[in-house]
Amino acid sequence: MTRTRTLGTLAVVVGFLAFVEFTSGVLQGYYTPMLSDIARHLGIHDADVNWLEGAQLMLSALVVPAFAKLGDMVGHKRMLLISTALTAAAALVLPFTDSFGVFLAAWALMGFYVVWLPLEIALIWSRSRRMEGRSSITAKAAGLLVAALEGGAIIGALVGGALIDVLPLTVVLLVPAVLIVVCFFVILFGVKESPDPTGGIFDTVGLVLISLALVCFTGGLSLLRLEGGLVNPWSWAVVLLGLLLVIPFVLWELRCDDPLIDVRMFRSPALGPVFLTAGLFGVSVLGAQAPLSTFARTDPTVYGYGLGTTGFATSLIIGVYLVAMITGALLFPTIARRLSPRITLMGASVLVGIGFLLFLPFHHEYAQVITNMVIVGLGSGALVAALPAAAASAAPASQTGVATGLTNSVKTVGGAIASCVFGIALLNGVATTAGATEGTAGSLAGYFTVWVVCGVTALAAAVLLVFVPKAAFTDRAVDTEAAPAV
Repeated sequence: MTRTRTLGTLAVVVGFLAFVEFTSGVLQGYYTPMLSDIARHLGIHDADVNWLEGAQLMLSALVVPAFAKLGDMVGHKRMLLISTALTAAAALVLPFTDSFGVFLAAWALMGFYVVWLPLEIALIWSRSRRMEGRSSITAKAAGLLVAALEGGAIIGALVGGALIDVLPLTVVLLVPAVLIVVCFFVILFGVKESPDPTGGIFDTVGLVLISLALVCFTGGLSLLRLEGGLVNPWSWAVVLLGLLLVIPFVLWELRCDDPLIDVRMFRSPALGPVFLTAGLFGVSVLGAQAPLSTFARTDPTVYGYGLGTTGFATSLIIGVYLVAMITGALLFPTIARRLSPRITLMGASVLVGIGFLLFLPFHHEYAQVITNMVIVGLGSGALVAALPAAAASAAPASQTGVATGLTNSVKTVGGAIASCVFGIALLNGVATTAGATEGTAGSLAGYFTVWVVCGVTALAAAVLLVFVPKAAFTDRAVDTEAAPAV
């Protein structure tokens, strides 16, 4: 009876957190159909919209380690509330400014929502500490949260596209802001704090060092994508500086009594491959979406390749992909229970790899692209749900939030690297066929590069997971892996 009551209480918490992830999904899908309208409102070129994504990704990479660690120290719900309040405040600025600088700053601050999922997984793991089947419970909860996330993304894109056609931009931009405010109160009154926060002293030096490294590295990648960036030695120098700054960060963390990130976790036979898998997965899930969209929109009668789809037909491809992700996220805990989390993670990675490599022979027809994206989506959905849950189950008790957050941070870095590489690949040899006066479409060789890189990195992740202990990410491993291997 006690266990049933406990499970019921946790189910209620997961229900409230699912609303939070639904809101996160809305934010990720809602603004996409109106980016051109936002550009006109701000008086900027369409290409400058990329600064919005870049600024938000950079902030995301910075805030996740800090908020994840603070979640372990002072409570995951508390940091969830603070990040939601900051996101809401930023969203409320957007409707009332036509200044690109102010809009860019507010848009970047909205990136605090990326910490929601890692904090939620850590909170669920903490709340289920006395339950049987703790790992499977967390995996199932993660699947539900990701399903809510992707469902929100679909609804957000549909609603955003419908509203921008009938309402003023100011009113349209208010809608997600109001939803985030509601989300704040859902967390405040519906979610209980995780028990037994670790306390300790926040590692400010570590945060400064890793922030400098990430800013230099991602900033250098952005410089490489500019015209002439590849031959500019300063661009490469900034990237190299970002990599070199990781060294003093690691040395500091190894000697720190209460580190921001216990870097020894990267040497754990269970956690190390998970983090590497997250980085390799970020290549496709974050870096390949824009190239896939532009390939679908490319007119084959002009360039000799592409699908020439309308905006609506392209959105259907994205919608089918997201539905496949929901399916993969919901199927993961069931399959993991019958096989094992490790084997299921390997299978999901293989699906992503096969899906992208199928683009090499099969990219000429709409149905072929849809089929490929369904395969990719099934694997991607499972990985989005599984990676933070796997990290939580394999991490030391004092680093649960940090471990789940690291899967997000490493994934973001992988996506940033892929975005740079893919952008350069698509720019080299842009199509200038008859009937095209300017090279506006990416080269076919560039698209082949995207598909090969995404496929190979996904298969490499599957190979890495072969070396993970067989009992990893299960309740059997929780009692035996109290700390990472050193």
